[in-house]
Amino acid sequence: MKGHNVSHANNKTKRKFLPNLKKVKFTSDLLKRSLRLTVSNAGVRCVDKKGSFDLFLKVVKNKNLSPRVKKLKKNILIKSPFKKASISKSA
Repeated sequence: MKGHNVSHANNKTKRKFLPNLKKVKFTSDLLKRSLRLTVSNAGVRCVDKKGSFDLFLKVVKNKNLSPRVKKLKKNILIKSPFKKASISKSA
């Protein structure tokens, strides 16, 4: 994002807002391995909210993932004991 630094005298100079990225080590219980990813703080909080890295990958959309993580998601869905349950319409 772009914005301005605003001084006390209301002078505006251009600046960039950079994401807060950090390298985090996630462990996958289904794949029985750990991997190191560069993610934002918001990403780390999302994984914590879901409970585990495997559960997070099951619910996140593919368009929001990098190609490397898409491959991991595919492997996790193959090895997952819980398949998507079909939702039946009740009337």
